Amino acid sequence: MTTWRSLFQRTLHTAQQLLTPTDLPSAVALLKSQPSHYVVASLHQRRYLLTPKDLLTVPHLKGVSVGDIIRLSQIHELGSRDYTLRGTPTIPSETVKINATVVEHTKGPMEVIIKKKRRKGYQKHIRHKQGYTRLRIGPIEFADSSTLATAGGNSSP
Repeated sequence: MTTWRSLFQRTLHTAQQLLTPTDLPSAVALLKSQPSHYVVASLHQRRYLLTPKDLLTVPHLKGVSVGDIIRLSQIHELGSRDYTLRGTPTIPSETVKINATVVEHTKGPMEVIIKKKRRKGYQKHIRHKQGYTRLRIGPIEFADSSTLATAGGNSSP
């Protein structure tokens, strides 16, 4: 007896034909052929889904000033509408180059933390503003196929 669920799963598996190139240069060539790209990168111990010209707000980064350029080196996934390249755990840094420019250092809204002891009349108000750094993501630049062939990096697509 066939149910609608088994028919759906069968059509779903036939519709998803996986294309798995054996080497990194051919996978990057497929990604280059696409018009727009995205990247999943780690910054400040968090993963972010980024596209070019995004404005990213992260907790305050020490040691950087406005106008500095930061290179994102921990890239976990690189993709487009049709293709995705996933690293195990990261994609080699010579494969793709993504820069972020520090736009501003800002602070969040005022947070008031109230500490109180029961029946003692003790109340303490702690005011705090969290610091943030805003980054503008630059274009996603792929390495040349000759550079990738000499690097010999392997990543699972």
